[in-house]
Amino acid sequence: MSMEARVGVVEGGQRALNSALNQQPKRSLNPQSQIGAVNQLLAGGIAGAFSKTCTAPLARLTILFQVQGMHSDVSALSKASIWREASRIASEEGFRAFWRGNLVTIAHRLPYSSVSFYAYERYKKLLHSTIGEDLRGNATANMCVHFLGGGMAGITAASATYPLDLVRTRLAAQTNALYYRGIGHAFHTICREEGFLGLYKGLGVTLLGVGPSIAISFSVYEALRSFWQSERPNDSTVMVSLACGSLSGIASSTATFPLDLVRRRMQLEGAGGRARIYNTGLLGTFRHIIRNEGLLGLYRGILPEYYKVVPSVGIVFMTYETLKMLLSNMQTSD
Repeated sequence: MSMEARVGVVEGGQRALNSALNQQPKRSLNPQSQIGAVNQLLAGGIAGAFSKTCTAPLARLTILFQVQGMHSDVSALSKASIWREASRIASEEGFRAFWRGNLVTIAHRLPYSSVSFYAYERYKKLLHSTIGEDLRGNATANMCVHFLGGGMAGITAASATYPLDLVRTRLAAQTNALYYRGIGHAFHTICREEGFLGLYKGLGVTLLGVGPSIAISFSVYEALRSFWQSERPNDSTVMVSLACGSLSGIASSTATFPLDLVRRRMQLEGAGGRARIYNTGLLGTFRHIIRNEGLLGLYRGILPEYYKVVPSVGIVFMTYETLKMLLSNMQTSD
């Protein structure tokens, strides 16, 4: 799944960084409870939106590469490159076009990342209460809690905000010809031409991918951080969290990128009055892409996705922690 689902990879790092900043190991208060539920949602949403804005050019390049095979000459696809596509955008569409669709990305990111952060904490507590006291310290049980909690949080957040995600894809995929003139116009046009359910095209494959994506991010992050700290306990917790968050993002992206590519293409089915291309469901779509573009066609756009992992994780991590401390200080002063 794309990095839009991965703001949660810093959850474990929040506790590590909080410990490093306080330099008081005995202090066991949960950072989320310190700032309260509302402020937790606010900090998570703003951190996600700021991170997405900073990495928007790479995100748009990923989307453009992912959907190239839908209406392009397949024989010409191998000629594409990140630099050539970026140059084309700058010369033909203007520099601001790198952020096309970013406004709806922020509108999507605020509720998505907030719900993701908040739901993960709630699901984790529910799962911990379910497994019982005897298994609380068991490493396997804890891994299952992180995996299931992350997956359910991702599914919850994706379902609640899906229409915004679809509109974002359609706006970002536009090049020179602008069929949708903005967020409101896109919503109105899709509902008029494709019906209300047109806003939920590709929801099935989205839910199929977003759960495993966030689950992998959370579980890989927790496993890497625990191993690193057990082997090198004196390393900076900030650097450990950033490194583990980046690696977990790469692992998640690699594992679920084919589903993300299919999701993007399904979201664009019928857009702008164009004829449908994939009419055989999820498996048929996979077969169509492999037959026409080869197996590597399922990973079209993976490079810009990789390039944005480290800055995205770093930005959301630092922004969330800064906001959390500011909000905590504001509560203390009150």
